[in-house]
Amino acid sequence: MQFTESEKLFEASKQCIPGGVNSPVRAYQAVHRPPVFIDHAGGSHIYDVDGNAYIDYVCSWGPCILGHAYPRVIKAVQAACENGLTYGAPTAKELKLAELIRSCIPSMEVLRLVSSGTEATMSAIRVARGFTGRDMIIKFCGCYHGHSDGLLVKAGSGALTQSVPDSRGVPADYTRNTLVAEYNQPDSVERLFEAHGKEIAAVIVEPVAANMGVVLPDEGFLAFLRKITEDYGALLIFDEVITGFRLGVGGAQEYFGVTPDLTTLGKIIGGGMPVGAYGGRKEIMDMVAPVGPVYQAGTLSGNPIATTAGIETLTILKESPEIYTQIAEKAKTVADCIKETMGDAVCVNRIGSLMSVFFTADAVSDYASATSSDVEQYAAYFGYMLEHGIYLAPSQFEAMFVSAAHTAEDIARTCEVIRGYRR
Repeated sequence: MQFTESEKLFEASKQCIPGGVNSPVRAYQAVHRPPVFIDHAGGSHIYDVDGNAYIDYVCSWGPCILGHAYPRVIKAVQAACENGLTYGAPTAKELKLAELIRSCIPSMEVLRLVSSGTEATMSAIRVARGFTGRDMIIKFCGCYHGHSDGLLVKAGSGALTQSVPDSRGVPADYTRNTLVAEYNQPDSVERLFEAHGKEIAAVIVEPVAANMGVVLPDEGFLAFLRKITEDYGALLIFDEVITGFRLGVGGAQEYFGVTPDLTTLGKIIGGGMPVGAYGGRKEIMDMVAPVGPVYQAGTLSGNPIATTAGIETLTILKESPEIYTQIAEKAKTVADCIKETMGDAVCVNRIGSLMSVFFTADAVSDYASATSSDVEQYAAYFGYMLEHGIYLAPSQFEAMFVSAAHTAEDIARTCEVIRGYRR
């Protein structure tokens, strides 16, 4: 494959965009090559500016669960655009999307639409603090909840160490109320509650971690979080920006049978358009302005184009639950092929249509085991797959997504390429 036009665009972009990209992972630094610039997409494929075609397993990082440019969604969005892009005023579509989300995720009794997952998690934490009157939160090492200041943190030398900023430009005071525990390690959570129980407003967690690669919760881990937060009067927040409508229309909370106090959503609920949402029990969400004292606002929140795309996408998913069985089977076929081809040299984690391959012989169940993966081996694997027309995430620590648009031929071709890989 030739990447001449992509390389030219990347060099030009670096002159006016930091690093040449508008989100860091797009720079391909972890895989040691310049990024591919995409021209268009359709179904299960994306096409770059050099004319190369790829079977796409990034799916815009999850939201394209129906595939790219799904005709029914595109037709509805085109019609909505003719009536104007945004009004900064209430519309019936905001209500329709909110009611649709609530019908699928009943724990979101009341919800507010925003424009991104970062906004959703930031706002949910603010509401949790307002509702409980407490300041501290617990997050988990390796779980990503957007780039708001209080969540850009890393753990210190032990689980009880209060966090320091993980990015320049974030004052230490912004993160001093953020505590970091270890995913799938209840003892680390217990120690934090024993030390700070009366000060902890909430625990926020990805019910399936998907930002250190896909890491599944151990049996009973989510139920443990539900119990300990109830015992200490704290709230439990599920960040379902990735798992929401990906594991099923009821998200991870339906899949695992654990109900949080607050839920954050993004990606799929906008059908590929920028959108997010947060919500939970009415008594908690009544804290949000203009009803309550917790302020949050957004001019483009619930705009008519994003809500149109979301309504169409979620309606299709709700009407066609068989989609979830089908995409899970496709993902299983690919996962099984990777394990058969590479054997004990890799660990493949999969749940539904969401999966990751780690270049480590050990089981991956938390941040420490995830980061033991050989990132150079992943970079080589990524390059091989890209050059053979398979588009994967340009980082070991991101997820692989399968969509309803992936055909049996796509899966067969993907497995054929995998079998040809030589470490």
